[in-house]
Amino acid sequence: MRASLFSAALVAALVGYGSTIALVLSAAAAVGATPEQTASWVLAICLAKAAGSAFLSFRHKVPVVLAWSTPGAALVAATEGVTMAQAVGAFVLAGLLIALTGALRPLGRAVALIPDGIAGGMLAGVLLPFCLRGTGAAEAAPLIALPMIAVFALVRLVNPAMAVLAALAVGLTLAFGAGLAVFPVLSLPWPVLTFIPPDWNLGVLIGLGLPLYLVTMASQNLPGFATMRAAGYEPPVRPALGVTGGISALAGLFGAHTVSMAAITAAICMGPDVHPDRDQRWKVGLAYAAVWVALGLLGPAILTLLAALPGEVMVILVALALLGPLTGALATGFAVPAQRFAATLTLAVTASGVAVLGVGAAFWGLLAGLVFHALERGWARLRAPAG
Repeated sequence: MRASLFSAALVAALVGYGSTIALVLSAAAAVGATPEQTASWVLAICLAKAAGSAFLSFRHKVPVVLAWSTPGAALVAATEGVTMAQAVGAFVLAGLLIALTGALRPLGRAVALIPDGIAGGMLAGVLLPFCLRGTGAAEAAPLIALPMIAVFALVRLVNPAMAVLAALAVGLTLAFGAGLAVFPVLSLPWPVLTFIPPDWNLGVLIGLGLPLYLVTMASQNLPGFATMRAAGYEPPVRPALGVTGGISALAGLFGAHTVSMAAITAAICMGPDVHPDRDQRWKVGLAYAAVWVALGLLGPAILTLLAALPGEVMVILVALALLGPLTGALATGFAVPAQRFAATLTLAVTASGVAVLGVGAAFWGLLAGLVFHALERGWARLRAPAG
């Protein structure tokens, strides 16, 4: 196997892991995961990504690269009053819904009927609070934050995919170099999958499970399929939804949130530098899977290292990592003039974090946007001249 296949897979995996692992840890903390459950979460999702990427790439002979749902992790991290067992129930539900979308055409059409503006508004509402928290962290720790932000901005001009990794490297160097963090003793324990019995709480299933399914579909799977088409490959849409949904439901029982199609990291694995013969580039999926297995096995050591950092470093890293997705969500939300007010309403309700009847803000934001959008369309029809 060509070395370029491994190098592309390694870069793509490190970008995906390093740029958003802090967000996954925030999600685990938000639902009260124990250290053992957090380690299981990371291992399970790494193995799920590896298995799905290898199987789909080998089966369909096209480069299929999976990712964990970054907006999904942000959605989980924004929740309040949800236990780990309740979150597991939501993760399993989201995975099953993704699989059903691939199996049942009517469900896929129903998701497609949600206006892009409202879907973008919901995602922006989920991401915005995390980006705002970065400002507070920068004020609290300017000597670390300002160099991280400066390096992020400069590297992003040249290579946007590596900007967050560069900021993380600066944060690690400054934190340990200034004595704000102490190198932990790494015992390198063997990672273990921990089964977590799900708690099927109806409010959490509606308020977290359903929005997790929607943001994963709208913000990860659809752009991921588009990335494959842009690279000249026909994506195996229905099989990919079935596989990613099925393994998400299985991995959810061990604490992991959903896996999905990748977009940015997928683009790294599909260019001519990967392999001159485009019909051989599917093998990058096998190399990518091997890297993710290694990252999963090294999870305890990596998590121990990150836990030694000052909290402000992780907050700033999450904020920087989500600026790109927030930009895309805002652009989608306000692209269509007729949907802008409904998108704004969706964003405002979602970002408020309000929970009613035990159902999270993302669901109410989506509902508010859909209802107002329907009212606007109905009123426009009433005012339209007959015939």
